[in-house]
Amino acid sequence: MDKALKGVKIIDMSRVQAGPSCAQLMGFLGADVIKLEDTAGGDNTRVDMAHIKGVDSVYYTIFNGNKRAMTLNLKSPEGTEIMDKLVKWADIILENFSSGVMDRLGFGYERLREINPGIIYASIKGYGDYGPYSSYKAFEYTAQATGGLMAANGLPDGPPMGTAAGIGDSGTGLHMAIGILAALRQRDKDGEGQRVEVAMQDGVVNLMRIRLIRSLSTSEPNERGVVLGKTNIPHTFACSPGGYDDYVMIHLRGYMWETVLAVMGKEDLIGDERYIDEQARNKRPKEVVDIITSWTSTKSKYEVFHEMAAAGVWCGAVISPEEVITNEHLIAREMVVDVTDDVRG
Repeated sequence: MDKALKGVKIIDMSRVQAGPSCAQLMGFLGADVIKLEDTAGGDNTRVDMAHIKGVDSVYYTIFNGNKRAMTLNLKSPEGTEIMDKLVKWADIILENFSSGVMDRLGFGYERLREINPGIIYASIKGYGDYGPYSSYKAFEYTAQATGGLMAANGLPDGPPMGTAAGIGDSGTGLHMAIGILAALRQRDKDGEGQRVEVAMQDGVVNLMRIRLIRSLSTSEPNERGVVLGKTNIPHTFACSPGGYDDYVMIHLRGYMWETVLAVMGKEDLIGDERYIDEQARNKRPKEVVDIITSWTSTKSKYEVFHEMAAAGVWCGAVISPEEVITNEHLIAREMVVDVTDDVRG
């Protein structure tokens, strides 16, 4: 069976992660992606994060490995002529330059429409092309900061913290991929291209909606923490042998509490008034943690994970980035696959 986007042609002029991750996803779905880079060194992540001199960085490779690449000087007459031909050929132009750069290069949306009326112009910006912040530059952590994520993340008595996940970058790439697919669908109906814009701040705000509920529905101030709802009890518990990542996440709310007790062989605590509901348990957070860790600390995080999950408890082993690469489930689902690199092997 052909992939869904077979025949769709993309010129990816974006750099770093937000745009490249979007084009990569489209490539996985069958699109033909040409990564277009300038002649002065190309995407800066080729070298900025490289571990081997003269070899593209792993960072660059994981977001661009399924694309063809070429360099082009858009400030030269020859480069402009070639770009015109590429625009005629393409279905989608993807860029994440600062506002105004494409216009100054002579390839703003209106010019591209003249060359190819069906072109879909996909533009990723930190704060969009209009609004008070539109001229400001952004990257992953500025998007997390201004999108409400950092203020909600971290310890209750600590400073705001970012998250290691690419919420601002790859999260924006996902939003853009959805927008491009909608534009392609619309073009199938009326034959017209259009401009699609996603701001990184907007993407983070969209993913933070569940944390905005409290601000919209109560007068309570923001409180940092990654839990849903207000609780004094952590969701992660130490496991054997006590290493840096030897923890398991266990959900204790609602009916889960009684199931957790049963799995641990502590049925005698079921119905105990001291822990009967979440409000009662919140008054004794240390006792609750001691009850859980007296059991989890005798088992590995994977043993706890499998036993709890088998009983229907929402539970997850805290899997490190190193473990992700060798995780049996991710390998079975082909989220992690072996590929051959000409240099690295």
